[in-house]
Amino acid sequence: MTTTDHATDVYEPEPEDEPVISAGYRTYEVYQRERVGQTTNLIKPLQLISAKYAADPYPFVEILRENYPCYRDWSGNRFWITRYDDVTSVFTDDANYETRSKRWFYGEPDLGRDLGGELAVVTARANRIDASLDRVIGRILADHPTDLATGFAARLPLELWGEVLALPVGDLPEFSSRYWRMQRGTKWDARSTHDGRAAFDELVEYFEPLLAERRTGGGDDLVSAVASLELDTGQATATDLVATLLEADHETLHGAMANLWFQLLTNPDQLDIVRTDRRMLKFAYLETLRHSPPVLSAQRFTKHEVERFGRLLPQGALLHCSAAAANRDPRQFSDPDHFVVERNDLCQREPRGQYRADGLPAGIAFGLGPPTKHPAVPKERPRSMYAITRDVVVAASSALLDEKPAIELAEGATPSLRCLRVGEMHTCWQLPIG
Repeated sequence: MTTTDHATDVYEPEPEDEPVISAGYRTYEVYQRERVGQTTNLIKPLQLISAKYAADPYPFVEILRENYPCYRDWSGNRFWITRYDDVTSVFTDDANYETRSKRWFYGEPDLGRDLGGELAVVTARANRIDASLDRVIGRILADHPTDLATGFAARLPLELWGEVLALPVGDLPEFSSRYWRMQRGTKWDARSTHDGRAAFDELVEYFEPLLAERRTGGGDDLVSAVASLELDTGQATATDLVATLLEADHETLHGAMANLWFQLLTNPDQLDIVRTDRRMLKFAYLETLRHSPPVLSAQRFTKHEVERFGRLLPQGALLHCSAAAANRDPRQFSDPDHFVVERNDLCQREPRGQYRADGLPAGIAFGLGPPTKHPAVPKERPRSMYAITRDVVVAASSALLDEKPAIELAEGATPSLRCLRVGEMHTCWQLPIG
């Protein structure tokens, strides 16, 4: 062989060295292809949409987290992401993944505009919650609820919406019914979607005269704030207002309140800690979001082809990010399956473990969205919804303890957590007290 300049040498493989690639596939796709029926031996996809999963998802997601951290769910046409660092990185990586609006799940992503990020709307909501919270709590406790799930946790967020929107007296029950139906319509159930879309239209019809009435009223409620907005595309409409209500979180406040008291009442030793030192209510709430999050998962979609987790994720792939799995990841938390108010590894951090002081708990709370981009004590801006939701739960729980210092479960009660339907809020629906 004649010596040549190695910088110009090019190796040309013999014909037998050429890789054998199936037509239409890239090389690295050949090694990751799976077929239906060739999945995993420790879990079956149908178990992830079963009644047992709706009642207790934790045994199933533990199998995924410890054995298949990026699980190809053929029946659900999705990838399950279950480890804490993986989930939080996907949740905050907006370069590669996106969260689609609730309107998208109705098949109408352009159905109104979500104005929830407008400063006037954010401020109106925060100020009205702060101004009315004690009054709402007092009104609820005055009725002496005997079931904390239905008479306290479910009622509080809806009554707060009535105050935030300054709804006319007597309109709250009908608004609550429509609002609940609209929210349930985004969960992949065809009948609920049809009913929820009808509820959306009913709310638009209801708010049209109310919005027109408040355009010049100068009120401090959320409807007045929306009415006063000057947008590049013209005045905000009732459809925009209802779209804003649809995109707002409802499940975290309702579910976290019910789950907090479920955990305290079924763990009397932890309730004693809170009774002794009310400051621990905040940490009990944070531990609830970690241990028993009401919003079990978030759905992210790839913006483009992404090579991650040893797979090629196609454009538009659905990544099912599981808070139920991530929040009990033993790589992140010690003794993760136990509810411990005084947990010493429960800090306030944003994804990837960085400390943050705006109320984001160590446990992932999908309903409240990604961490706020604003400072912990923002100038000319109200505190984050993480902090507002936390403060509402702590204030309401403290008032409940003032009213019922010896609170306990009703004799013979056996409450539990469950989803009414797979994909919906995982919470306690009946919590009778003595």
